[in-house]
Amino acid sequence: MLQISDLPTVNASLNSISAIILIVGYVFIRQKKIDAHKKCMLAAFSVSILFLISYVIYHANEGSTPFTKQGWIRPVYFSILISHIILAFFIVPLALRTLYLAWRERFEQHRRIAKITIPIWLYVSVTGVLIYLMLYQMP
Repeated sequence: MLQISDLPTVNASLNSISAIILIVGYVFIRQKKIDAHKKCMLAAFSVSILFLISYVIYHANEGSTPFTKQGWIRPVYFSILISHIILAFFIVPLALRTLYLAWRERFEQHRRIAKITIPIWLYVSVTGVLIYLMLYQMP
């Protein structure tokens, strides 16, 4: 049975899956495989929604987890965390807008905003995993 304490690992896994799907979707669009790209982007968005639900459930029950490590890793951690939080705030409306433009078949606008959305979405997904590793897996 899944426990609340398991959710950080679930969240990191969902972030990893999202990043992989985003990269595969990017490769598909570069290869002009539009249908495969569309499926990947919808899958990445769905996985990210699952992450967001899991994240909210965890933090509603457990609050925040303090970073207790000392030394050089501390400013590295907080630099990653701060940039992650700021960009995570912006990725939701960016991803929604990007998907909306594709859905409405406004592909020129979709391409322009996707060039901004994909690197930010990838950064947020990857740094989410790094934050998990630093918080829960570092000795």
